[in-house]
Amino acid sequence: MFYEVKVPEPKSGQKQISALVVLNPAESRRLLAKATVALPEVRNAWENGMIIIGRGITNAYVTEELFNITIEPKAGQTAGLISKGITNNHAAPPVCTWHVIRKGKVVEGADSNVEILNFGPEDVFIKGANAIDSRGNAGIFASSLKGGTIGMCWPIVTSRGSHLIMPVGLEKLIPCVSEAARNTGIYHFKYSTGLPAKLMPVESGKVVTEIQAFALLTGVRACHVASGGVGGSEGAVVFSLTGDEEKIEKAMALVKSIKGEPPVTLPDKFSLSSPVDYNYDAMAQHATLKGI
Repeated sequence: MFYEVKVPEPKSGQKQISALVVLNPAESRRLLAKATVALPEVRNAWENGMIIIGRGITNAYVTEELFNITIEPKAGQTAGLISKGITNNHAAPPVCTWHVIRKGKVVEGADSNVEILNFGPEDVFIKGANAIDSRGNAGIFASSLKGGTIGMCWPIVTSRGSHLIMPVGLEKLIPCVSEAARNTGIYHFKYSTGLPAKLMPVESGKVVTEIQAFALLTGVRACHVASGGVGGSEGAVVFSLTGDEEKIEKAMALVKSIKGEPPVTLPDKFSLSSPVDYNYDAMAQHATLKGI
């Protein structure tokens, strides 16, 4: 479900204006990270509880915003990823291990599989996604036989009523997550351009897209009006922002601060070389994960 943000009613006498904004994927990720760390649930858990930041590229930006650090390569912070035209797996440890935080302090050497067992209803797990539909349902690709990060955290955060925060850019908008889930699976495919995977539907997370981010951070209404581009704007999303003139000025200041965000940097160690080497055989490619 989409994170609920109430956009303030227009102020009496305030002129309503609009702005057209294009965000490339890295710029969207930076925006989502800024909004994620500003969420009341996240701020409360930072002060009083526990935050676990799952592996993920957008989560690399979240970690940067929380700690005012730089993580490179950012895609080294994920396991599964879609890169260079195939589904693949980063075959090395994450470049940053600051992923478990208790009362604003990093738990050094923490195992999130263990730490999450201490979760309560006010604690926060942050996890990105590979798909989002218009109803706010998120989907996460998993090639792991154990269901990956979401397979580990979802039963615990759901049953305990903890907060599952999911920053997801609208470049990942698809028609229907549940239909996509029915048409995927590790053993569903005979052939694949990369690792076969299941799109795991997650309906209980609080999804933060650029629309919620703009509302939360600046109080403007954002409407997703176009997607795509060329020349470095592949995956771009286009928004119409509307609000009081002073709020639009605030939104534009935010946009200017994230414009020019460099593209996501890639690691150099992957599980899969090329699907061509395996004649596109899905199971032969999956075997490179060695039972993970």
